[in-house]
Amino acid sequence: MKSIVFFILLAITVPVSAQTYRDSIVYYRQLYVKEMQEDKRSPIKPGDVKYMHFFEPDHNYCVWADITLTPGSKPFLINTHSGKQKPFKEYGVITFTIHDTVQTLHVYQSVNLLNDQANKDELFIPFTDFTNYELTFAGGRYLDVSVKNIVNNRILIDFNKCYNPYCAFAEGYSCPIPPQENALHIAVLAGEKMFSKNLGY
Repeated sequence: MKSIVFFILLAITVPVSAQTYRDSIVYYRQLYVKEMQEDKRSPIKPGDVKYMHFFEPDHNYCVWADITLTPGSKPFLINTHSGKQKPFKEYGVITFTIHDTVQTLHVYQSVNLLNDQANKDELFIPFTDFTNYELTFAGGRYLDVSVKNIVNNRILIDFNKCYNPYCAFAEGYSCPIPPQENALHIAVLAGEKMFSKNLGY
């Protein structure tokens, strides 16, 4: 889970026109790639950018979700690709519709960030879907949102902004593995695709 608070704020307002929306996603991705290169812990180097790929922006994957909060939920451990575990707690459950199919995802908070004033409002949504292994990273993808994005028990979820964990690019990172409860039974043809350098092209 990366600290991309600025990017989260961009998700609050979605322009009306399709062209303007597409431009906003392209700009969002430019900032994402830029941050990946500037992060000292990042596995992405300038020469690797050409291996990063994304689905074409598709407004159909930008949806409003109803969120049911789960106050009082107990912390639990999520497994990571390195074998370590990281503490999270459930913040709520979102329900939304994509392609006329109702889906649910569990939304988490990092226990380690609860006392961090700068990042305590960050929410984390790791998920898998039917594109994994073929079009996207086998280990799933991530979405970051904020408590501040919740309005009247609703939150805007934009899968065009979902991204790969660092483990999709290189070994040696402790990336949370999406829990089984966050397995979507649809193909999410939006957001970041598989890192092609690892595939030899």
